[in-house]
Amino acid sequence: MATVELTTANFDQVTESDGIVLVDFWAEWCGPCKRFAPVYERSSDKHPEITFGKVDTEAQQSLAAKFDIRSIPTIMAIRDGVIVFAQPGALPESALENLIEQVQALDMDDVRKKLAEHNH
Repeated sequence: MATVELTTANFDQVTESDGIVLVDFWAEWCGPCKRFAPVYERSSDKHPEITFGKVDTEAQQSLAAKFDIRSIPTIMAIRDGVIVFAQPGALPESALENLIEQVQALDMDDVRKKLAEHNH
């Protein structure tokens, strides 16, 4: 599956659905972003069950601000509408695959329970 361009218009709709969504916050002028892009694309081809989104931080400044993106690329993993990972820096392919495995292995009932405890 090719990557999906995420904007303020479709971000919530895409990320609040069930399943895994990976988000790559990037910009055209960012060298590490350009080097990471082919890795991200290859991973999207390997995992058609996952939505791979990209946010152009120049065009979508309000989204970048909403998530306090200060360094790009930043990778965010969302599962079943819950942000379970966010980290700046381009990941090597093996690290991206490892991240995907970890997100797939999460017990989301446990994650929601811990979130509820944390927010009280």
